[in-house]
Amino acid sequence: MEDNEPAAKWLALISQALNEPRASDEECYSMSHHGSYEVRNNGKYCLIASKQMVGIFLAVWVRSELVQHIGHLRMASVGRGIMGCLGNKGCIAMSMSLHRTTFCFVCSHLTSGEKEGDELKRNADVAEILKSTQFPTICKTPDSQIPEKILDHDRVIWLGDLNYRISLSYHDARTLLEVNDWDALLDKDQLMTEREAGRVFDGWKEGKIFFAPTYKYWHNSDAYAGEMTKSKRKRRTPAWCDRILWYGNGIEQLQYIRGESRFSDHRPVCAVFKARVDNSNNGRHRKRYSSVGAGIPLDEIMPQRHSFYEY
Repeated sequence: MEDNEPAAKWLALISQALNEPRASDEECYSMSHHGSYEVRNNGKYCLIASKQMVGIFLAVWVRSELVQHIGHLRMASVGRGIMGCLGNKGCIAMSMSLHRTTFCFVCSHLTSGEKEGDELKRNADVAEILKSTQFPTICKTPDSQIPEKILDHDRVIWLGDLNYRISLSYHDARTLLEVNDWDALLDKDQLMTEREAGRVFDGWKEGKIFFAPTYKYWHNSDAYAGEMTKSKRKRRTPAWCDRILWYGNGIEQLQYIRGESRFSDHRPVCAVFKARVDNSNNGRHRKRYSSVGAGIPLDEIMPQRHSFYEY
């Protein structure tokens, strides 16, 4: 399988996760106190939570030796699709604690479209997700430190099809793409523009992009869809729709790349982070670092390139 082996490995894990019992929006598990909760164990890693909402799917795997230190595991979802509430658009979010540090993972699919003003709809999706995502209350005491909103967590990672486009004509974008002038393209990237203006993801971070736009590709091909059709109706300006951002201190991004799997009209993106985890043991405060976003050693999980967009 060579080039496709890492992708195949993760597809197998996703297939496993889709067949696992999932936590409902109202369920909460504390891994350190609920030994009866059955996790999926593939040897080194355990599936501790997974949930699907139409085309959005989120699965969280943890090193086997860390499962006993996972607590306050909760799931939530927000629909932003048809009529502003259906689940074809929106997010799934998962909240957990590792030792004394809280993590939140958000997987979203935001409003599509490349007409002028569509980026404002995506901004509204993000604002509504941040406002409406509410994790179940598990502690009634006034001084509880268990977060119930996304931004209450110590470390947050947000990923998915954010659908922000490039504010250029198809012809101008293709001209820049042909010479791999990604800096010029990124100057017109809507997500960067909106973030710099403070209209969305204020205070969030994203790693430097050193890869080609991830959307839209012709099926099972390395060619963008616009290259394969003369129909302006079916043509899409290439864009970085698929993104990974983070919020909070104590996170360092180690790698941010795209994969080359051809099973979708998007190319997947992948990131690896190092996150600080605070641990209190017998009154002594220690700091540990763990890999977040990695389930298998770094050289195995990162997708292998085989396209002409290498750098």
